[in-house]
Amino acid sequence: MSWTTVCSLDDIIPNTGVAALIDETQVAIFRVNDSVYALANKDPFSNANVLSRGIVCSVQGTLAVASPIYKQHFSLAAGKCLEDDGVSIACYEARTEGDSVQIRIAQ
Repeated sequence: MSWTTVCSLDDIIPNTGVAALIDETQVAIFRVNDSVYALANKDPFSNANVLSRGIVCSVQGTLAVASPIYKQHFSLAAGKCLEDDGVSIACYEARTEGDSVQIRIAQ
């Protein structure tokens, strides 16, 4: 597994997300202050690739993103749906290296 540079940290407005295509995987990348998180971009409830456009929030102390379609919340750290314990999305390793945002996806 190798790290893929996807953008500059400054390309992501704080407390928002962007989408990236890494190999053939759509990834939603979120910046919260100077930390970055990466999840699958596909909302499992609507099957639309929209999570990068969701609202970053805190739900009972858990940092999350709210899907823009049906409003379910997904943990940024683990990908778990906060409203339905049986649903989760892929969560990828994310880091900053200097000013670059890097993602690592297990193949």
